Amino acid sequence: MIIALVLRLAVLYGMWLMGSKALRFAEVYAERAVGAQDLRLFRFIRLGWLVAIIYMAVVVGIYTLRMEHLAAFYQQGNEVVAWFTQVIGRIVAVILLSYIALKVVNQLAERIVPGNEFSRRTVRVRTLTGVLRSTATVIIVILAFVMVLDNLGIRSSALLASVSVLGLAVSFGAQALIKDIFTGFFILLEDQYGVDDSIIVNNNPNLSGGVEKLNLRVTHLRALDGTVHIIPNGQIQTVSVQSKEWSRFVANVSVGYDADLDRAIEVIKKVAGELYEEAEWKDHFLEAPEVQGITALNMDSVNIRALFKVLPKSQWALGREFNRRIKRAMDEAQIMIPASRKTVNWGGEPLVVEFKQAPASEAPADLKKRPETGQDTDKNS
Repeated sequence: MIIALVLRLAVLYGMWLMGSKALRFAEVYAERAVGAQDLRLFRFIRLGWLVAIIYMAVVVGIYTLRMEHLAAFYQQGNEVVAWFTQVIGRIVAVILLSYIALKVVNQLAERIVPGNEFSRRTVRVRTLTGVLRSTATVIIVILAFVMVLDNLGIRSSALLASVSVLGLAVSFGAQALIKDIFTGFFILLEDQYGVDDSIIVNNNPNLSGGVEKLNLRVTHLRALDGTVHIIPNGQIQTVSVQSKEWSRFVANVSVGYDADLDRAIEVIKKVAGELYEEAEWKDHFLEAPEVQGITALNMDSVNIRALFKVLPKSQWALGREFNRRIKRAMDEAQIMIPASRKTVNWGGEPLVVEFKQAPASEAPADLKKRPETGQDTDKNS
C-alpha cells in the first residue's frame, strides 16, 4: 500500500513538473510574441495547475489508503487510478517516472561533483560522474522505451531479436565505434586523463588544451583560443598529460657571450629564491627551485637553465611571473638578453656606412639613358 502510494504520488509530481515546464515555455513564447505587457493569465494557470495536482494527490491518497468513509473523494481517487491503469495512463506514468528518474540522476551528479581545487581525486570524480550520468540516462531511456512498447502490445522480446539480427549485420560497419568505446573504457579504468586535465593528443600541438568532457566514445578538448576539438577515443594513439600529479616549469634564460655568467646565474638564483619565499607563490611549489647552470652554447647566446617543480597546472602562471621578474632583474644588472638586433664592429671601432649619389659621369653604362628615347644605351650599338 505504501509503495503504491509513493509511486502514484511520484507520477503526479512528474505531471506537475512537466506541466510547469510547458507553461514556462508558453510564457516565454508569449512574452516574445506580444511583449511582457500583461502575463498575469499564466500566473493563474500555474496556480490552477498546482491546485489540481494537489487535489488529485489528496484523492489518490484517500483511495490508496482505503479511507472509504470519505466516499466522494474515495470515488474520485478510484477514477484517477483507473485512468492510470489504462493503456494511455500507463504510458504517461512510464514517461513521467522516467523523467523523474532522470531528474534524480542529474541532481545526484551535481551533488557529487567536488570543489574547485584541482587534484587527481577531483579529476577522477568529475570524469566518472559524467560517464555514470550519461550511462544511467541511456539505460533509463531504453527501459522506458521498452515499457512503452509493452503497453502498446508490441512484444519487446521479438523487437530485441530483430535488433540483434540488425546489429549483427551492421557490426562490420561499427568497428570504429566499438574501438572508440573500448578505448574510452580503458582510459577511464586506468585513469589516463580526465576532465580538467591539460593534454596533448598524438604529439600534435594543434590538438592540445583542457579536457572539457570525456565519455566512452569521445573526448572534448578545449583549446587556448576557445576551439573545441571532438576526438573519437579510438583515434587517440598517444596522450601527453601536462597536469598529472605534478608539473615543472623549465626556464631557459639566454645571455650574451660578453655577459658575466657567474653574475647572471646569481641573478637567476635570486629571482627564483624570491618567488619560492613569497607567500603568494610558495604554495605552488613542491620543491625548492633548482638552477642547473649553463646548458647550451648557441650561435649568439648562452643558455642558463632553472627548474621549478610545482603543483599541476601551476607551471604556466609561475612561468609568466618568473619571465617578468627575470627581465627586470637582468636590466637592473645590465646583463643583455640577446634580441633580434646586431651590433657590427670593424677593427675595434663601429663601422660607419654612408650612402652618396654617384655623379652621372660615373654611372654604369647600362644605366645611362638616351635623351631622345629614354631607353637604356646598348654598348654593342
